[in-house]
Amino acid sequence: MSGTDDIPPSGDGGDPRERGGNTESGERKNEGTERRGPAAAGRRAAELLSRTDSSDAAVRAARAARSLLPSAVDTDSDRFSGRVGRLIDKSRPDQPSAVRELGLAAVSAWQGLVTRRPPRATEPRQATILFTDLVGFSTWALRAGDDLVLTLLAEVNSATEKVIRDHSGRIVKHLGDGTMAVFTDAAAAIEAGYEVVGAVSALQVEGYRPQLRAGLHTGEPRVVDDDYLGVDVNIAARVADAAGAGELLVTRDTLTAAVGDDVDPSTRYALRRRRFKAKGVPRSVEVFAAVPRYGS
Repeated sequence: MSGTDDIPPSGDGGDPRERGGNTESGERKNEGTERRGPAAAGRRAAELLSRTDSSDAAVRAARAARSLLPSAVDTDSDRFSGRVGRLIDKSRPDQPSAVRELGLAAVSAWQGLVTRRPPRATEPRQATILFTDLVGFSTWALRAGDDLVLTLLAEVNSATEKVIRDHSGRIVKHLGDGTMAVFTDAAAAIEAGYEVVGAVSALQVEGYRPQLRAGLHTGEPRVVDDDYLGVDVNIAARVADAAGAGELLVTRDTLTAAVGDDVDPSTRYALRRRRFKAKGVPRSVEVFAAVPRYGS
């Protein structure tokens, strides 16, 4: 019987306390392995990226891609892109880096997109230039408030654009409470100028009826991208400034372009000559208040 007591218990063949101790040690070992696993993988990935970033092949490829861009990075610029370029350029400058090269390439492309190209000018071409302007608008706008002002301007611009399109003109730009447009046909321009004055005067916003004035001049302005520049543009703007509320003024040059040299313009338009003098405008410029004689 006593011999039986000396026989170790069957099963796993060890002291339960020892077995418990081995289990706890194993769990701690596994936990340590799990903690070391992601960290080790991250280190290995970082080392691989570092080797790739500095490899000759990767750096050559990145520099080749950068060389395809039209301009170098402007790191002297005070713009945000210039500051970013300086930060990238100073990142480990003593070591070759494909990432740095690609970063500088991205900044170069960025600067190329935001840098304005020089304007492209074409030869002067004949055009009739229209300027319009709301009379007394600023005084009303101060009382009316922003919401009504924006509502009115939207309606004025919509009415103006429709009339100009209907007469084959083109809006060049909106100028606050006015518009600049161009026409290749002077007769169509005169009709458009007269009709846009009437269309705007028919509008009403909260009891306010806007009054438009308009001016036309025909000449040979210089086309610069989508804009028109030159003395003839300045003359058209000054003619519009001289008009009264609800009035269209046109120059003799526009009347001649509309009817020709051999036709009396008064057969096509009701005309009233206006005294006109404006800074920067030749004294020889003649100006008339004009109303089309439709059907004549």
